Amino acid sequence: MAPSIRINDSLHEGSSRFYAEITRLRQLFDLAGGSPPLMFLLDELLQGTNPATGAAGRKESCAHSWHEGAIGLISTHDLALTDISGLPPGTLRNVHFQDELSNGRMTFDFKLRDGVVTKSNAMELMRSIGLEV
Repeated sequence: MAPSIRINDSLHEGSSRFYAEITRLRQLFDLAGGSPPLMFLLDELLQGTNPATGAAGRKESCAHSWHEGAIGLISTHDLALTDISGLPPGTLRNVHFQDELSNGRMTFDFKLRDGVVTKSNAMELMRSIGLEV
């Protein structure tokens, strides 16, 4: 189960994307701490809210999951998640992919590398499609 796969906001049902996502996240938390341990895969968690609230929610959600013995992978552009305080040593491991932008085309080699990504491609990518940034 993933918080943001096949969720939609619906004015008719009074449900925002954020509310739908935190409802799914609550379901994940309810499974944590059991046996066997919960294994989770999360991609760009809590995008449907303002950046400060999303960042705080992502950190607390991840810390809670690990404290409950869950095992998981999180893909994110939120570099604040690279250092979550209060976790036992060895709980968090940062890895990243490298990319290359050549002739307006981005490619990845799909090799996981240790550590936090140090290169940002956003501005270069925007320029490659003609945005003046």
